[in-house]
Amino acid sequence: MVSQDSASLRASEADSADLLAVHESIAGMFATQGNWRRAYEHLRCAYDLARAEPRIPDQFRLEVEQLRRERAQARQESLTDALTATYNRRYLDDRLTGLRTEGRAPALALVDLDLFKIVNDTFGHRVGDQVLQRVVALLQQSLPPTAFCARYGGEEFVLVLPDTSAGAAIALAERARLRVAEHEWEQLCSGLTVTISIGVALQPETLLDAEDQLLEADSLLYAAKRAGRNLVAYRRYGTIRVVRTARNVTLPTTRSEGAYSSPERG
Repeated sequence: MVSQDSASLRASEADSADLLAVHESIAGMFATQGNWRRAYEHLRCAYDLARAEPRIPDQFRLEVEQLRRERAQARQESLTDALTATYNRRYLDDRLTGLRTEGRAPALALVDLDLFKIVNDTFGHRVGDQVLQRVVALLQQSLPPTAFCARYGGEEFVLVLPDTSAGAAIALAERARLRVAEHEWEQLCSGLTVTISIGVALQPETLLDAEDQLLEADSLLYAAKRAGRNLVAYRRYGTIRVVRTARNVTLPTTRSEGAYSSPERG
């Protein structure tokens, strides 16, 4: 009987230590999100637990399971954009670093909604939020299994395309642009039209820094904007090219040349 009691006590102590670690881990996760109230609550639970008498092991196990589910949910929320439910910038940065560590630098398609400020000013921010959500849904259609969409900031999104050839990446970006342009936006709000411009930084031959590749995609996005918006731009053999269904344009390699200039991005 004494042996059974000792075993139960040891199990209880082990479960207590496990529960304490889970509380501390969740507190750290909430702290990194700036959610100091939730972080404090879990730290307080950890403190109370450290001072408490051992409880029945089954109670600990149930609480540990619940806290693990909460921790998994908190982690998912920390990597997901609250408005669009796509991945956020934190996940994007982490995944790009991981892909380069694996030697798999992806093609990147940087997407920006054209003249989105006008949408907000004309139809209101509620409609603007719905537009962002619907654009994300359209961007995510037909993505390859290893690809994903992430919100880069504001009305900009990134399609990350590992193991994707140059031709496939350009075609995928063009199909996404066309889906958005042809979507029946008037069903959302009368008079509403939405288009996107995309800059595609193709899979580099050498492992560029992720930030450098994003800057290249951003430069190409500007080229698509200067060419008239609602376009996809990419670079081949040092020349910026813009492709759109039934429309192909070759842009000069520098921003100061040619007729494609615009005082704003939009």
